[in-house]
Amino acid sequence: MSDLKEMPLVELSAKDLPAFCPNPKMQRWSTHPRVFIDVTHGEARCPYCGTRYKLKDGEVLKGGH
Repeated sequence: MSDLKEMPLVELSAKDLPAFCPNPKMQRWSTHPRVFIDVTHGEARCPYCGTRYKLKDGEVLKGGH
């Protein structure tokens, strides 16, 4: 049996971008410095807390600046 805890997965829609952690749904006591999460290549993890982020299935990112 593994002692590693599976971190939560936050599924994002295109309107939720740019993604950052801690996200607004996290409790304040568990905060850390804000980092932006790049989900353009699939799933990404927060380097501080390990929370996983990914785009919802079927979501399309719009390009451009």
